[in-house]
Amino acid sequence: QVQLVESGGGLVQPGGSLRLSCAASGSIIDINTMGWYRQAPGNQRVLVATISIGGSTSYADSVKGRFTISRDTAKKTVYLQMNSLKSEDTAVYYCYADKVRSYDGSYYRTTLNKWGQGTQVTVSS
Repeated sequence: QVQLVESGGGLVQPGGSLRLSCAASGSIIDINTMGWYRQAPGNQRVLVATISIGGSTSYADSVKGRFTISRDTAKKTVYLQMNSLKSEDTAVYYCYADKVRSYDGSYYRTTLNKWGQGTQVTVSS
């Protein structure tokens, strides 16, 4: 079964940096799209950034120029480098993977819209 495990969240002062990581596991062959969403208290979950298997990226306007998404295809891992953090970046950050192809020795599967458990990022002085 495909699993996504995030790490790297925590407390940081405004203007600081954090790097989130998300590792996928589960006999994976490849992953079409990986990305990050976030959800602040009382708000809906919103897109932060995505990256395709070919390396194309997209960002929410609110994080452009401050956040950088990258992936290590061989390690099935996606990263989010967050710089110049602001208090409004405070949220639970969720890793996302879509069209995850896997093979368990008997069957090929394609998993859609897989989510991690979330990691808390708090920006506060």
